[in-house]
Amino acid sequence: MSKDREFEQFAVARTPQLYRSAYLLCGDRHRAEDLVQETLAKVYVKWGRRIDNPAAYAQTTLVRTYISQQRRRSSQEVPYDDLPESATVDPAEAADLRMGLQDVLDGLVPLDRAVLVLRYSEDLAVAEVADLLGLSPGAVKNRSMRALERARERASR
Repeated sequence: MSKDREFEQFAVARTPQLYRSAYLLCGDRHRAEDLVQETLAKVYVKWGRRIDNPAAYAQTTLVRTYISQQRRRSSQEVPYDDLPESATVDPAEAADLRMGLQDVLDGLVPLDRAVLVLRYSEDLAVAEVADLLGLSPGAVKNRSMRALERARERASR
């Protein structure tokens, strides 16, 4: 099988999970799509080389790209108006919950947000999150605890 065909199959299989993580990190569907596209482009560049775990490599690339973008956020365009959501409407309770979660995540610094998304949305172990983010397991536990504390404070307001 050719390199391009292998990568295409990988991208098709991993895009939904990468998009879910990207959306939770960004809080915006358009930025999440851009983040996934940029992540897949970076993974494709490395695809010919030996990658032991392509899914983990893509997840790491996604999170690091997000954090890097947040560092240079002042140079990004900022939309002044929200576009309407798609025609399909979720039940009101699900929308309220999603909006509440997004508000809580929006109030966290990018690294705290990444830790919470990876630990609790992606259900990764502390060691996996530590490897993905280049932190020690103790730092991940500490950051998780403090980020959850800040998230709870924001949610109770």
